[in-house]
Amino acid sequence: MSKSFDSAGLTFRQDYFDDLAAWAALVSLLDDTFGIDIGPLQQLGGPDPTSMPFGWFAADGTLGANLSAFAMPLVINGRQINAAAFQSGAGRPPWRGRGLYRDVTRKALEWCESQQFEAIVLYTDKPSLYQPYGFRSLPMQRYSGAAPKLHPATEPARPLDPRNGTELAPLQQALKTRAPVSDVLAVSGNASMFLINTQLDPDVRLSWLDAEQAVVAWKPGEAGRFSLLDVVAAEIPPLAVILGGLGVTPEHVDVFFSPDKLEWRGEALSFDNGTAFMIRSTADLAPASPAMLSPMADF
Repeated sequence: MSKSFDSAGLTFRQDYFDDLAAWAALVSLLDDTFGIDIGPLQQLGGPDPTSMPFGWFAADGTLGANLSAFAMPLVINGRQINAAAFQSGAGRPPWRGRGLYRDVTRKALEWCESQQFEAIVLYTDKPSLYQPYGFRSLPMQRYSGAAPKLHPATEPARPLDPRNGTELAPLQQALKTRAPVSDVLAVSGNASMFLINTQLDPDVRLSWLDAEQAVVAWKPGEAGRFSLLDVVAAEIPPLAVILGGLGVTPEHVDVFFSPDKLEWRGEALSFDNGTAFMIRSTADLAPASPAMLSPMADF
């Protein structure tokens, strides 16, 4: 971690999101590396305002290596955690093997320490890359079980489209005032990740329950299944109310977060999508029961 690096022909830049050309270079890097297009985020309110990117740029503006940090407040076992997250970590092949990614990781860690974050979290398909920096993996577990008896809705849900300007503003407001979807493990902020994840997965549906003042992120399933991804509300409604409002009648429900606020129980099952959820903290922070972050909080 203390090894030298070779930055010949490159220029280091930090906090560059106000430069649209540099932002476009990051969009290109992530698209080329992972096939992920974060460009639509600019039409959904922009990157998280707490974001702090660290990158090495070539003379032509190409981004050779990058890692970004941002504030990601969490709730773990009912306690608010002042946490940060790492995302957009990537390096282009022509500049790999020169220690540049190790350098931006060190810079991001130093920035987080200067901001006095209690913990740092990240997703990765290469956990061994981050273990030397003190990160450890936490198991991710979803819940699965029979659907509850539906609670009749006083008013049917209506679909939401974040790309519709008249619907984006109230959605952003709901995200600002949301309660954590779980007290076991959940984000308690971070609207940007929710919004961009609505664009990255075309199967995600958003619905507004007016009586509950709640946004529901969900997916219809096959063979009578239903997937609940997230609920954005000041008070989380029971699962029976959510299903009644949506007007769906599944036989089986999969919940991709701890359902401690849903007045429903399911069986905890291991969730493996090829990436590890990792945490670095001074205290031994971990959910007290099976849990995972909502997929709408993926970063």
